[in-house]
Amino acid sequence: MATMTLSCKPVTKPDDSKVDFGAELTGFDVETMTDDDFDFLRRTLYENQVVVVKNQGKLSPRAQYELTRRFDPSAGVYSHGKSIDKRSVLHADLTTIPHQPQVQVIGSGLVEEYEGLKNIRLRHPHHKTFHKNPISPEEDHDFTHFYRWHIDSAMYNLDPPLVTTLLAVKVPKGRRQTCRYDDGTDTTLDVPLGTTAFFSGYRLYDMLSEEDKHFVRTSKAEYAPHPYIWMSKAKSRSNGLGIISEGLELAEDQLPPFEASKIKVYPMAWKNPVTGKFAMMVYPTCVRKIHLENGEVLDNLAEIRERLYKMQRRAIDPCYLYAHDWEEGDLVLFNNHGVMHSIVGSFAEDEVRVFRQCNMAASRPPLAPEDSVPDV
Repeated sequence: MATMTLSCKPVTKPDDSKVDFGAELTGFDVETMTDDDFDFLRRTLYENQVVVVKNQGKLSPRAQYELTRRFDPSAGVYSHGKSIDKRSVLHADLTTIPHQPQVQVIGSGLVEEYEGLKNIRLRHPHHKTFHKNPISPEEDHDFTHFYRWHIDSAMYNLDPPLVTTLLAVKVPKGRRQTCRYDDGTDTTLDVPLGTTAFFSGYRLYDMLSEEDKHFVRTSKAEYAPHPYIWMSKAKSRSNGLGIISEGLELAEDQLPPFEASKIKVYPMAWKNPVTGKFAMMVYPTCVRKIHLENGEVLDNLAEIRERLYKMQRRAIDPCYLYAHDWEEGDLVLFNNHGVMHSIVGSFAEDEVRVFRQCNMAASRPPLAPEDSVPDV
């Protein structure tokens, strides 16, 4: 390594945690990273799925972009394309850095000036805009929900980024919340304010029955065209894991024009390019059909959602979640083809939070179980 003070250790987690992923690096300098340093970082990421690189507060947007793109040198377009339709559920959540359009500013509160942006009002996605039964306003300070368990991706036209990087620029500290599942159980999770929560698709796959593993290995999920517009009137389960089926999805003739060739059909199991392990990676809010190995196509949306929910729900049990406790200068990289994540929390007006996010539409689709591991 370029530095002799490098330390790599597992992420901090509760004593009763069953989390088997996540690594923390200190003494790693992204700005002066050598080829050998990057090879180490890449292997560390794909073996641990989430890597927290400490003390990166001086990292420039350009260096963040270059690091992110290094995982996929042929990538270059932001994961949702050059613009986001105003009807999309994502439209209000993102602010582009003018001089580095692949990097987005996300967070909460009024920021007078940052990276060429002036008087920007950042909006932390709040579950009340998306959930069927949100936390009451009276309880909102102390309690919250997982917003939406997701994969960073347009899920139409563009392929999911291989890696996402998140940099904490400004983090309000000192307050915690109780994340309630409100899913027919009394499950809760104590979380830092504004945590990002992750679960491992590899652990989920390993927990499946042999019958379900075969189903996941041999089936493909078809995603809706313009899925974030398609779902814009629908509402989520209270634990953020998928949509409640009420027939509120937009019909095809209500969507912007789309091309059948750009509709995404992905394997339900995605292969790790370093370890070869399988992760169950199905984005439940965007899926609309399942293609079986015998050629049959399942298209009953309510039944598809229920079947996926029964398989995926176990993965968000508190013992399997890594909820990162952000500190300013933390740079978190995650394998977007191996973990799913959720925004969490609700901020007061005076709690200003500034983060930078970078990911780019991948130059290839996710690896299927039968694919060989690519040379790098």
